[in-house]
Amino acid sequence: MKIACVGDNCIDAYDELGEYYPGGNPVNVAVYSSLLGNKASYTGVVGDDEMGKLMICALSGKGVDISHLRVQRGKTAVTHVTYEGTNRIFGEYEEGVMADFKLNEDDLDFLCSADIVVSGIWGKCEEHLHFIHERKVKVAFDFADKLESDIVKRAAKYVDCAFFSHDRDDSFIRDYLTDICKMGAKKAVATLGEKGSIAFDGKNFTVFGIVPCRVVDTLGAGDSYIAGFINSMLCGGTTAECMMAGAKTSSRALGVKGAW
Repeated sequence: MKIACVGDNCIDAYDELGEYYPGGNPVNVAVYSSLLGNKASYTGVVGDDEMGKLMICALSGKGVDISHLRVQRGKTAVTHVTYEGTNRIFGEYEEGVMADFKLNEDDLDFLCSADIVVSGIWGKCEEHLHFIHERKVKVAFDFADKLESDIVKRAAKYVDCAFFSHDRDDSFIRDYLTDICKMGAKKAVATLGEKGSIAFDGKNFTVFGIVPCRVVDTLGAGDSYIAGFINSMLCGGTTAECMMAGAKTSSRALGVKGAW
């Protein structure tokens, strides 16, 4: 399958440890999609600095197509991260050249040659989703924990699979996922951390737990879940099978430092 990931990227900087890891939602999905055997690409922009070189080298090393990854004069986006146990705490975010990121017609044509386009709430791509949708290309979109963002209402109707993050299976999230499907999304999924995940397909709810594993770093767990979910979805998996695949891929991410 051909999976086109587009939008934000950043270097996760663990300043206290002097360690730096490439990341960002669509970047992480692209890497795990590639590791799952798909033809994955990443479309975005990095700076012409050492962090940009790190991103390019790392993505190339994982077999991700970076033919539409542009290099622009300036700084690559950086997120400063600290640890609290095995959980990562996000600090200051330096947007760098991502501040001016825009898709062009060539980018859009490239994206629409894929089986599915994957982006997220920080990817600055929501205004183009209608074009991708009109081209009959599937769209997956990660809204993270920004359930109240105005981007949700603007983007949900063009999304085949909408992903969210919440802390538990409760009446709020069930009503919320129901509303997302009423807006036009074909499936709405909420990852619940160590409590698993819940999905709604417009008719029924499906609940799945976790795949037990040794947790080294929670960074990228949700993104890797998305990669596993959409890989199974494109192969014709049921919602439960997609959720199981997502949990398995997430457990893989939890076992390594950094997102991948």
